[in-house]
Amino acid sequence: MSGADLTRILVIEDNPGDARLLREMFNEKPSDRSLSQVGTAREAEAHLAAHGVDVILLDLGLPDAQGLDALRRVRSAAPRVPLVVLTGFDDEALAALALKEGAQDYLIKGEIDAKSLLRALRYAIERNAMEEALFTEKERALVSLKSIGEGVVCTDTQGNITFLNLVAETMTGWPLPQAAGRPLHEVLPILDASTRQPLLTHFQLPTDPSVLPRLGILVRRDGLEMPIEGSAAVIHDRMGHPAGAVVVFRDVTTARAMSQEMARAAQHDFLTQLPNRGLLTERITQALAIAARHESRVAVLFLDLDGFKHINDSLGHSTGDRVLQSVAIRLDGCVRDTDTVSRQGGDEFVVLLSDISSAEAAAISATRMLRVIAAAHSIDGTDLHITTSIGISVYPEDGQDAETLIKNADTAMYQAKENGRQGYQFFTPTMNVRAVERQFIAEGLRRAIAKDELSLHYQPVIDVRTGEITGAEALTRWTHPARGPIAPDDFIPIAEDSGLIIPIGRWVMREACSEAQRWTDAGLGPITIAVNVSAMEFQDHGFLTGVLGILADTGLDPRRLVIELTESVLMRRVEATAEVLQSLRERGVRVAVDDFGTGYSSLSYLRKFPVDALKIDQSFIRQITTEGRDTTLVTAVIHMARSLKLRVIAEGVENVDELAFLKEHLCDGAQGYLFSRPIPGPQFMALLAASSVHPVQPAVTLTLGRVRGAESMHATADGLPPAVVLDRDQTGFADVATDLPSATAVATSRQHADRSG
Repeated sequence: MSGADLTRILVIEDNPGDARLLREMFNEKPSDRSLSQVGTAREAEAHLAAHGVDVILLDLGLPDAQGLDALRRVRSAAPRVPLVVLTGFDDEALAALALKEGAQDYLIKGEIDAKSLLRALRYAIERNAMEEALFTEKERALVSLKSIGEGVVCTDTQGNITFLNLVAETMTGWPLPQAAGRPLHEVLPILDASTRQPLLTHFQLPTDPSVLPRLGILVRRDGLEMPIEGSAAVIHDRMGHPAGAVVVFRDVTTARAMSQEMARAAQHDFLTQLPNRGLLTERITQALAIAARHESRVAVLFLDLDGFKHINDSLGHSTGDRVLQSVAIRLDGCVRDTDTVSRQGGDEFVVLLSDISSAEAAAISATRMLRVIAAAHSIDGTDLHITTSIGISVYPEDGQDAETLIKNADTAMYQAKENGRQGYQFFTPTMNVRAVERQFIAEGLRRAIAKDELSLHYQPVIDVRTGEITGAEALTRWTHPARGPIAPDDFIPIAEDSGLIIPIGRWVMREACSEAQRWTDAGLGPITIAVNVSAMEFQDHGFLTGVLGILADTGLDPRRLVIELTESVLMRRVEATAEVLQSLRERGVRVAVDDFGTGYSSLSYLRKFPVDALKIDQSFIRQITTEGRDTTLVTAVIHMARSLKLRVIAEGVENVDELAFLKEHLCDGAQGYLFSRPIPGPQFMALLAASSVHPVQPAVTLTLGRVRGAESMHATADGLPPAVVLDRDQTGFADVATDLPSATAVATSRQHADRSG
């Protein structure tokens, strides 16, 4: 502030002569200013309470306050207003005390003139403004240091403590008043994290941040230790000279624990806390190196739980997770401390048996695992039973590295499942051939979907009483571009295992509905078209909307579509299944239980689900004509279905005796080689056209011929139309021209393969 800005001056002077002299000095250089004068400390306090001033000129000898007491009273009344002391004594000691108490300057009466007086007041104001700015900056810095989440310690040039923020006080256990002046290494004792040697013992001003290790161990005042991370730097004064040092540090206990936990999580399964595949691979590699030196063996066991998906589907994933945790605990109890139990994901586990003497030791461990896993698992008070299949590979015979041993054990596990499950199987080289075959088929199926290599064949469903074709079952066929026809039994299970059954199922549904609509457009019908739906397809979240969309796109009447599901599919996730089936029923789609008698065969679920028909599995139809036949089950199924107002269709009917039995017991429909094998769409249309003139009946003799379409069909000796016989160009079979028994024999030998899919 310049002299021209001294607009409000308060003079505290009780001597009238001195007061008049001061006024004359101010008037020597006229300016826009106001001058107020009081004679006592009390008057000054009252004036300062009522008016603002820019600067105070104070005489230390007042009637009601003398010396520093007068100064303190005025400073208390206006602590932030610059003040210049006026005294009649040239007392440097008093002047120094006045400056320490907050005065900006002091003047001696009789030694001042107007110019020096105004200059002193102006300097006082400017100096006060600078101090205010520095104070504000210092306060801001102090607040920042106190509020940050890291510990801050400051020292002087000798390494003695001058400042600790609140975080540093808490972490070290030293309050600032007790720490001030002490050596840094006493308040902040840090040990090297690797050597545990004390650091900062002879602390000197750091020339670079590396003087303090990035990681160390802080020993608190109470003796507790904590890992810290920190750095140090030099504090410089305004002239650039070193004035001290600052050390910043933070507690990394939580960060270190989190880092360790993240490292563990990266190597362990989150559900069971078992090592994951990555850690397992490391341990197998280590075990193989030791085994190579000691000439010992290493075994890898690959376990897959049998039927675990049913637990997830019926009881929920939460229960399934509890079962997996129970299995993990039991497996861990079956092995030594030097072995490893790992979860690969889903319901698959891999066990490493390191340093074993022989393959028999692996077999003993596998037998023990089969037994303990098969024991009841108590989950929320309910006993659940589950089994496992185990594949075993042994080093060095079955592989020289972790990846090969795991792969071969996995291959052996699939063989164990095919052998009946709940058992173990050692790997053999021939299994690789089968594994390669599975991979070939899986890859071929992916291409088959894209390149239109799939086709549908149709097998008619016959009304037992009238011989009319009432429906057809759509069956998937695949012709490989190099291998030719591949049997459904060879590719359908692989499609289900790989998940390809879902896109294949959608294609089958659309193609079958389109074909059925073409029959209707050609005036052949109306008949139903039945499509088999696997568990994976049915449980897919887009199944219902997909079926309804296909019906809308193809224009097929929903009442002509029959969804065929097995009993096991129905019993998975019962509530959700019933909801989907009810939605289909409300739109007219029919539901049939396929292969009835081979699953749950429970009346309760037949009452629970909106089912329209039962299809008796062909294995029960075989019993009708075998020696010592037992037809009780077939009879019971027919009568039960009729009592529930369900249609009954017999599958795999191959001779007239079976047909006669079904007629006698009022079975509704039948399908099988006695009437027709599955045939492509064009031949089926020809069969439909012929059956519209003559109902399909079983022939007494089959006439030699190469039948191609309805125009090639002709009557037999008894006047009935024959069963359709296709030549080798269409089916790969030799021509047949025999009596019924021999024709039936041919049909029987191929029945199972053509019913698949």
